[in-house]
Amino acid sequence: MSAVPKNVHLSFVIPVCNEEGTVGELFAQIKKAVEEAGEGPMEVIFVDDGSTDGSWKEITKLHEKYPEEVKALAFRRNFGKAAALAEGFEEACGEIVFTLDADLQDDPLEISRFLEKIREGYDLVSGWKKDRKDPLGKTVPSRFFNFMTRMVSGVRLHDFNCGFKAYRQEVVKNITLYGELHRYIPVLANGEGFRITEIPVRHRPREQGVSKYGWKRFLRGFLDLMTVVTTTRYLMRPAHLFGGLGILLGALGAGILIYLSAGWFMGFRGIGSRPLFFFGILFTLLSAQFLSLGLVSELILKTSNERNKRHLLRERKG
Repeated sequence: MSAVPKNVHLSFVIPVCNEEGTVGELFAQIKKAVEEAGEGPMEVIFVDDGSTDGSWKEITKLHEKYPEEVKALAFRRNFGKAAALAEGFEEACGEIVFTLDADLQDDPLEISRFLEKIREGYDLVSGWKKDRKDPLGKTVPSRFFNFMTRMVSGVRLHDFNCGFKAYRQEVVKNITLYGELHRYIPVLANGEGFRITEIPVRHRPREQGVSKYGWKRFLRGFLDLMTVVTTTRYLMRPAHLFGGLGILLGALGAGILIYLSAGWFMGFRGIGSRPLFFFGILFTLLSAQFLSLGLVSELILKTSNERNKRHLLRERKG
């Protein structure tokens, strides 16, 4: 993979939701960090995710003062961080795209360290809030969430939910975000074959605004984790997922029925009224349904692939 030139065009995508007191200072810190590192030119894309305070007014002021460097986008209502990132990624034209949270807890002085990793050949560099400056009500659930994500996805990162990340442009242009999937961008990128890594980053205490984290997001995140694992591991082989479940249930159902039948032949009490008998039948029927669903999915996938036989290429010459 060819090295990234030193003077790259950097894009910064910043989702904003009720952060009027921080957007101006964040832009100033990003601009200073980029100038000190000699990494211009740059663009900063603020995406106002339905703010109800003066965030949009502050973003508009920045755009009027720095029209070449600030893009201002505003949703009609709050659609969530994933939607804000997706819209920002669509607008980004930099060779390297950064994401930061707007609450000033991410330190833009870390930008040069991210670029060093990108130049080593990585496609996505994720921040790791190793010394996190948040209350236990956020850090404990986050650690459990990260542990579960590592175990289920197989991607060995410490901090999936850190908003401070750097991407090559081809990464952000080839992943689809919705719901709460912004938490799993490294998993999605890994599923597409991109090289990912992480670096510890400085994390600052929140001094303004209110955290948007809550238990509802935490619970929805685990549902989205199942979605991500399914789509990254089994998107091109759905029969392995549904067929595997079908075989497992079929074996369980057959085992139950064989056990009950053997008992009946040996003279034990009848099996027709035993709950276990109905479970055996249920598992057998579910097995047939899952196997059929897997085959139908494979037929749909084959039809889709015939229409669009394209895969992501890492490199091309000639």
